[in-house]
Amino acid sequence: MPKPNRRTILRSLAAAPVAAGFAWTEADAQQAHANAHAAQQTAKRTAAPFRPKFFTRHEYATVNVLVDLIIPKDERSGSATDAGVPQFMDFMMVDQPARQTAMRGGLAWLDRECGSRFEKTFLACTPAERAQVLDDISWPHKSKPENSHGVAFFNSFRDLTASGFFTSKMGIEDLKYIGNKPVLEWTGCPDEVLKKLDLA
Repeated sequence: MPKPNRRTILRSLAAAPVAAGFAWTEADAQQAHANAHAAQQTAKRTAAPFRPKFFTRHEYATVNVLVDLIIPKDERSGSATDAGVPQFMDFMMVDQPARQTAMRGGLAWLDRECGSRFEKTFLACTPAERAQVLDDISWPHKSKPENSHGVAFFNSFRDLTASGFFTSKMGIEDLKYIGNKPVLEWTGCPDEVLKKLDLA
């Protein structure tokens, strides 16, 4: 599987009507991140690991590996797990029961596919074996009809990973989004910009 980068993910999100498929509002995402952050702080303070409310232990471990394959750590910022995406996903699953069957079924499909090919779970596979399976479901126009369930799961999972990352504090900093900032004094457009735009 070619190593993805955040720019590729953003371009694909912008090019496809993915955002329309997000079944949560900005407030939902903010609340999920607030819950995830609170859980992370509690885990640090008590030295106890985060305990998911929806995912089983095995599913949660799989989610942690998969989100970091989608958004790995790079020179710009941390990985999806660094941004708390697995915790975000767990809270979203609890808040949106309609998504639970597809998520649980997709993770089970991933293990069954790896079992069929390599006689082991996705977690037990080598990076090359994982890449082989993901390559077959990460490009819908290239995938085989028999992988349609895996393709549907991975598309949804990738969208949820990107949404979780880019609505987190780390993801917003990665985008260099500064939000609405007051301008105390407006002196007009700089001359060099006007010249560049042929408006001088």
